[in-house]
Amino acid sequence: MMATEVKQTTRAQESTNAIERLYITMRHLLNRGFYKPSGVSGNALRSALLLLRPEIYGTIAEDKAELNGLIYVLERLPEGIEECRFINLTSDEGFAKSHLKAIVPPKRRRNCYRIDEEQMNIEITRGRSDIYDILTHLTFLFVESGKICRRVLVDNGNATIRDWDKLTEFVLSEEKDNEEREVALIHCANILGRTFDEVVEIENKLKTPEDPDRFLNVIYWLGKLAIEEETTGNKRTITFSPLLRERLGHHIHGEKWANKIKSTLEKHNLMHRPLHIISANMHSVMNSLFAKKALSQEFPDSESLDIYEALGSEKHKALNKKVKGHAEKNGMIFLDDESGANIDVQIFDTVRFGKQSCCYKLPENIPQEEKPVIFVMDYAFGEQAYETIDELLKPMEDGDEKTFLNVDSVSIMGKAGILEGGKGDLMIPSAHIFEGTADNYPFKNELSGSDFEGYGLKVMEGTMVTVLGTSLQNRDILQFFHESTWNVIGLEMEGVHYQKAIQSASQIRKSIKKDVKVRYAYYASDNPLETGSTLASGGLGTTGVKPTYLITDRILKQIFNS
Repeated sequence: MMATEVKQTTRAQESTNAIERLYITMRHLLNRGFYKPSGVSGNALRSALLLLRPEIYGTIAEDKAELNGLIYVLERLPEGIEECRFINLTSDEGFAKSHLKAIVPPKRRRNCYRIDEEQMNIEITRGRSDIYDILTHLTFLFVESGKICRRVLVDNGNATIRDWDKLTEFVLSEEKDNEEREVALIHCANILGRTFDEVVEIENKLKTPEDPDRFLNVIYWLGKLAIEEETTGNKRTITFSPLLRERLGHHIHGEKWANKIKSTLEKHNLMHRPLHIISANMHSVMNSLFAKKALSQEFPDSESLDIYEALGSEKHKALNKKVKGHAEKNGMIFLDDESGANIDVQIFDTVRFGKQSCCYKLPENIPQEEKPVIFVMDYAFGEQAYETIDELLKPMEDGDEKTFLNVDSVSIMGKAGILEGGKGDLMIPSAHIFEGTADNYPFKNELSGSDFEGYGLKVMEGTMVTVLGTSLQNRDILQFFHESTWNVIGLEMEGVHYQKAIQSASQIRKSIKKDVKVRYAYYASDNPLETGSTLASGGLGTTGVKPTYLITDRILKQIFNS
């Protein structure tokens, strides 16, 4: 028993060292301004990632290709990036005003621009977490492209195997039919060391009406660039623009974002009213407040969750439009983000709620000036959570005059990885700890496990760890966190950053009241300790509806009854 424990800790320590090495290397590369993935620095990133073997990247360390990890990465990087030899990370440098069309990855809101056949520019407006995220995903792609190259190059790099030649022939041909496609997939499966079944399954997940051969094209380009690198010396290069390096850490986007919000609150005479900040998605608060009233004819059963499942489906855009229209008639202000922070905002003024328009009631005889204003912001990303909340909680300055926000509460609802339980289960933290440091942030959470009992969901209470990147977690580190005295129940990316900003504003800077209420609740998007249950295994589907609306309901009940 003892020997196992020692081995477990050693592997966890190795993994922790690998994460530290990754971050130190990434920071160094950022300061340096560029690197070549096949050079010394690129190899340092690659070997650290292979040592770490994060759960999300599955079989990255094996010879065969990792297909679920590939899908996870491609959903978070711009389409066409596999074709680009030059990848340039930039600040917001005005590309939106050019003729170039922004490419936005489906699972990450970031603007990317294909400059020419060989270059992709990716705009970074969310700080270092965004850079770490992209570099980790790119390193995964380079590892996979290296595997393809090693399998297809033969004869000391002077020839390629027949499977590769046939795949190339298919990708470059003008006319393609289904039989030829199947044959190309058979060759592709052989190159990747995967079965035909596995390859067909991934092809179906990746294909689009515009690009039915997306999967084959991606594999071809990943292999092509790696082969050219090996045979011609044309190296791929990643650069960081001078403006990006200069602006990083200066809250440029967060300040712009927060100033627009404060001027909107002032314009509508809401600065002095009790403000309740909620970090959540852009639908659950609006739907919880208004959907059952707005759609009472379509959904007469007010207890059922069907209404929220319908609103979450692509087929029912008209229903969403109806709820949004109802919300706007009853005091909702929507701010589409133009600051580059990529965080949209909704402001709900309860004074303007019409009679019988809302599903929650305020206590009787509450004066107008004490009626709450609910401020909902879309999810921040990693360190960006500190930048946005820190800027938001600062007073508004006009010359020597300072106007302070009257913040009553800050509620954070999010998705997180759970270490005991499954998708959709709940985590109620009592403290956030920051991975790789001794920083810890205990707090009094206004939400507790008992608020969520009796709904058929598992509820965990304890410490949550804020990680530097979800794509860098492996089983050994998580096992250590879970089984050690840290009593960690889950992992996410923003908790520490939010709490650091709230504590500095309430305890040190005194820009908001000392006894500001905080609420944190997360629902599980995955269990990284279970094989086949990581984020790469797919989305939550309707599993996320119940926990999302349950958490939202508890937050709103506390706000309306405070």
